[in-house]
Amino acid sequence: MTAMPQPARANAGATVFPILIAISLCHMMNDVMQSMLSAIYPMLKTDFALDYWQIGLMTLAFQGTASLLQPVIGILTDARPQPWSLPVASVSTFLGVMVLAFAPSWPLLIVGAMLIGFGSAIFHPESSRVARLASGGRFGLAQSVFQVGGNFGTAIGPLLAAFIVLPFGRGSVAVFGLLAVIAGTILTRVSRWYGAHLKARARRAMDKTLPLPRNRVVLALTVLAFLTFTKNIYMASMSSYYTFYLIDTFQVDTRTAQLMLFLFLGAVAAGTVLGGPVADRWGPMAVIWVSILGVLPFTLALPHVGLVASGVLTVLIGLILASAFSAIVVFAQELLPGRVGMVAGIFFGLSFGMGGIAAAALGVLADHHGIRFVYLICSGLPALGVLTILLPRRREFLRG
Repeated sequence: MTAMPQPARANAGATVFPILIAISLCHMMNDVMQSMLSAIYPMLKTDFALDYWQIGLMTLAFQGTASLLQPVIGILTDARPQPWSLPVASVSTFLGVMVLAFAPSWPLLIVGAMLIGFGSAIFHPESSRVARLASGGRFGLAQSVFQVGGNFGTAIGPLLAAFIVLPFGRGSVAVFGLLAVIAGTILTRVSRWYGAHLKARARRAMDKTLPLPRNRVVLALTVLAFLTFTKNIYMASMSSYYTFYLIDTFQVDTRTAQLMLFLFLGAVAAGTVLGGPVADRWGPMAVIWVSILGVLPFTLALPHVGLVASGVLTVLIGLILASAFSAIVVFAQELLPGRVGMVAGIFFGLSFGMGGIAAAALGVLADHHGIRFVYLICSGLPALGVLTILLPRRREFLRG
C-alpha cells in the first residue's frame, strides 16, 4: 500500500484520495464478509435443516447487533474519536467468520453473525468520519467513494461464495478471514493518519450550531431515516431471499441464483458511485426524489415477469435505488454539523438494523404465504418516497 499523506495536506479543498481509497477498500472487504453470510444461507438451510424464520433470525442477529450498537458508538466517538477502534473492528469480523466456518450448531451460527455485526458497528461510524475528513469539502464524492467499496464488497460476496464456498464446503468460509487480516493491517495505517489529523485539528473549535430550528431538523431526520428504512427493507428482501425466490419461482440452481444476486448487488454499487457526485452537482434533494420514487415502476413489475426480465429489472432497481444513499447521508450531515458519528450510527446502523427486523418478519411471511408473496408486499414500498416533500429545501438552509 502507498504511504499515507500527512495531515497537513488534508486541508479544505484538498481531497485526500489515498485515505478515501484505503477506507473504501476496507469497506469492501468488511462487506464481502457480511454479504458472504447471506450468500451461504441456502447451504446453511440445507446443512442445519433451518426454516425461513431461522434464516431471518440470523439476519436479525447480524443487523440487530450492528443497529443497536452503531448509534451508541457514533455518539460516543463524536465526543471522543477513537482512531484505533478501526483495526479492532476487523478482529471482531475475523472471529465471526471463523465461527461461521466451523460452528457445529445453529445457535453458534447466531454468535458468528453477531460478531460480524459487532465489527460492522465499530467500523462504520469512525470510517465514515475518516471519509468526511479526507473529502476536502467534496462530501458527496467522498461518501460515494467510501460507500461504493461497501456496495462492491456486498456484490462480490455472493460471487465468491458461488465459486469458493459451494465447491469446497462450509469450511472454506475461513478463507474470507484473510480479508479481515488485510483490512486490519490497512486500518492500522489509516488510524495513524486519522489520529495525527485529529491532533492537527484539536485547536479549532467545531461549530455544531443547527442550520434550522430543532423541530424542523428532527422532522427532516425522521423522514430521511424512514426513507432509508423502507429502502433497507427492500434491500433486505433481495439480499436474504432473492436467491430463494429465483430457485422457487424459476427452478434455477443455487449458483445461477447467486450470480443473479451478484448482478443486482453490482448495480447497487454502480448506483452508489453515481449518486454522490450527482448530489454534489445538483443537490441531494434531486437525487432522493429520482431514486426513491423513480424505482417504483420496476419494483411493481418484478413479481410478474420471467427470469430474463427479472434480471434486467433487478439491475435497474439496484442502480436507481442505491443512488439515494450517499445523498441521504450528506443531507443528514448538513442537518447535524459536527455529528458525523451519530449520523453514521443512525443511517448505517439503526435503519440498517430495522431492515434486519424486517428480514425476520419477511421470513415468517415466506414460511406462511410463500416467497413470492414477500415480493408482492415489498413492491409498493418505494411509493413511500413521496414523504420527501417534507424535507427542507436549500433556501431554508440559507435563511437558517
